[in-house]
Amino acid sequence: MTKRAAKRSSKIGLPPGTLVHIGEQKVAEVTVDMWDYNRRTCVVHRSVHLSQAGPPRPGLCRWVTVTGLQDTEILEGIGRQWGIHPLVLEDVANTSQRPKVDLFDEYVFLVLRLVDHGREVGLGSDQVSLILCERGVLTFVERPTDVFGPVIERLGNSKGRLRNSGPDYLFYALVDVLIDRHFLVLEKVAEDIEALTEKVLHDVGPSPIQEIHSLKTDLLNLRKEVWPLREVIGVLARGEAPLVTEATTVYFRDAYDHTIQIADSIESYREMATSLLEIYLSSLNNRMNEVMKMLTIIATVFIPLSFIAGIYGMNFPHMPELQWRWGYPAVLALMAVVAGVMLLHFRRRHWL
Repeated sequence: MTKRAAKRSSKIGLPPGTLVHIGEQKVAEVTVDMWDYNRRTCVVHRSVHLSQAGPPRPGLCRWVTVTGLQDTEILEGIGRQWGIHPLVLEDVANTSQRPKVDLFDEYVFLVLRLVDHGREVGLGSDQVSLILCERGVLTFVERPTDVFGPVIERLGNSKGRLRNSGPDYLFYALVDVLIDRHFLVLEKVAEDIEALTEKVLHDVGPSPIQEIHSLKTDLLNLRKEVWPLREVIGVLARGEAPLVTEATTVYFRDAYDHTIQIADSIESYREMATSLLEIYLSSLNNRMNEVMKMLTIIATVFIPLSFIAGIYGMNFPHMPELQWRWGYPAVLALMAVVAGVMLLHFRRRHWL
């Protein structure tokens, strides 16, 4: 039984909203970081105490990031300070969630997947939970990541839209970089497809069948994550979230277009991967047919030669050629002529 299955079974019989971390522990220690900002200032607080992670004073927006989800006491503490329902926190601690959005009057809860593509391990993903509140945004990630780096840089620019907008625009900016991460993964997938195409068409290196299978599996998993993502962003793009202003809803419509583009690219790459497999299997069959054809030709050429050799191998005493001085070279010459005539016939029939 895996650790994930064991932890899931440990929740059986517990009351709803009981926090149990389900998933792999990916950091040794849970950390809480904060950014307090408005039009005039942006202050960064690293590794703050739980007691400092509540809502900010009036006039500030606060972005709280929790890295590591195994410490349920920290999740409960932040939930109490921001008024988050225990069932929402339960979903935060369960890292096997599919992308989804839950709308409440006081906040918006969103679950996304942070996808990554490594050359050796293939496609992987971590869960990222985001909560939009009236005075800030909460993010919960499984491990340290640089995906939010562009947002942090933009927070340092006092002239940018991020500092001059409310927490709903920060919420959009975080969602946007998570969606754009898919384009980076798809670029790497396209490079893998190009390399596999070169290998299949030019028969370079060992059999690519395992690589093609891994590619198809990665694309299938990516498709399973992107299709619900379209529905989630569609809800926000239609303006159904009460805390998302109309001005920010326009940006979510653009993000929805990106999800459509990502889904279309995934479908195209899946078809290309399937075509690669078919091309490889066809080329494998063609090579096998060529080998069988050559072996058949060789066997066919040797049939009359074996017949001639069999006649002169019977050793009857009254065979006139046995006493002939030039009998042996004459038989060899006959065999060569027969083989040459057959090969010439095969070439004229385009069998060679």
